Formats: sequence, C-alpha cells, structure tokens
Amino acid sequence: MSNQQIIAATQAWLNSFVIAYNICPFAKREQQRNRIRYRVEHGNSIESCLNTLIDECIHLDTHPETETTLLILAEFFDDFDDYLDLLAIAEQLLIDQGYEGVYQLASFHPHYRFADSDETDPANYTNRSPYPMLHLLRESSIENALATYPDPAGIPQRNIELTRRLGMKKLEEILRACFESASSAGDA
Repeated sequence: MSNQQIIAATQAWLNSFVIAYNICPFAKREQQRNRIRYRVEHGNSIESCLNTLIDECIHLDTHPETETTLLILAEFFDDFDDYLDLLAIAEQLLIDQGYEGVYQLASFHPHYRFADSDETDPANYTNRSPYPMLHLLRESSIENALATYPDPAGIPQRNIELTRRLGMKKLEEILRACFESASSAGDA
C-alpha cells in the first residue's frame, strides 16, 4: 500500500473507532484542529524505526502546532512480540535522549493482546489498529486534558466494557472497513 493508503486506513480507524466510540475522549478535538501528524515508517530494522521516532520528537519540539504523532510502522513489526521489544527499547530511548516527562508513547498493534487476556477478548481492541503504531504524546497535554476530564481513571474500564458489548464480530468489521476505505483512497 502507498503512504496515502496507509494513512487513510489509520485515519479511518481513528474516525470510525477511536473517535466514533469515544475510546480516547481527547482525540476528536485534535483531529478537528488538524493537529495530528501521521508519519509512515517503511524501515525494516529497529534502528530505522528508532531514528524516525527521534526525528518525530524533534519535529514536535520545533512545531508546537502539532499536538501528537502517529508513527505508523508499515512493513515491519507485524509480530506482536517483536513489536513489544521495539516498544521497550523506544521507551528507554526517550529516557536516554532526555524526553522523559516531555513525551510518552501509547502503543497500538493489529494483534494487540493485554498480558492477562485471552486472544479473543474484545477488550484487546482498545489497542488494536490497522498497523503497528507508536503514538507519541506530549506529557503536558495529557496532564492538562486529564485535569479537566471527569473520571479519567474510568476511561480504560469504560472502553473494556464498550468493546465487550460491541463484540468481536463488530470490532473485526470496523477494522476491516478501515482497509476498504484505504483501498478506495488509493484509487482516487
């Protein structure tokens, strides 16, 4: 798929799932303000992905109008365990590069599975996405958003209950539709 199609699938997921079901109550505002950056990484090594991650930190440092970056790993890290290894290294890299307390990572993957969950638990979909992703967030923005949001601690449990109510079939349909919309984006 082209970068345009990969981004289109990611945007479709953001709109049809994350925003439509209020999985992240802060995403809609940033999407409407066009403050989400989408960066596609085609590298096939941990090193290339980490270099791009630091490039995105630098971009956020120098572009305060960009609120957050979704770093989409298009061709590597399809294996969830490999992805988790990358995530651990990426989190340590942020600390080593002086970004602790400045940025944090949220993790999304097509095969996301919480450590204590069954593969078929719909709750895993709270962190499932069309492609492996590292979501780079500004810590100060998270703190500000959480300070004004009623019951931020309840968000994960609400999402778990919601995804279980929706069920696996519906969640699989939502994710599949993201790729279908991306295919049409490439035809345009």
